[in-house]
Amino acid sequence: MPQQTMTAAELSDAAAEAIRQLNHATRAEGNGLEYPGDAYSTVANLKTLVQRLPQTFEQITAFLANLHDGGHLRSDRGPNTDDDMDAVQAALDWAADDARNLAETLDSAHSALSPIGYAA
Repeated sequence: MPQQTMTAAELSDAAAEAIRQLNHATRAEGNGLEYPGDAYSTVANLKTLVQRLPQTFEQITAFLANLHDGGHLRSDRGPNTDDDMDAVQAALDWAADDARNLAETLDSAHSALSPIGYAA
């Protein structure tokens, strides 16, 4: 059976839905966390997720830049898309930097969780 691939929009929607479900699972009544090791693993997985975001943002920027350079973009603001592209690139560069900072902070939280265990 051929592997069905999802579009970038579909994958990002699935990721957003997974985070929504994670938010429910980590509520006190969500029962998604039972032991400190569950929090340790969850933080580690979130760190990995966030570490991968800068590449995604850079690739989206490159995709749009390629379309822009080829003259395949238009803007509702007028015929020149340079300002819009500059704004998109600046915002995605900023988002990539924020993701790197968040990944570092999550790494610190992950390290801080490492000695914590469950006391019966």
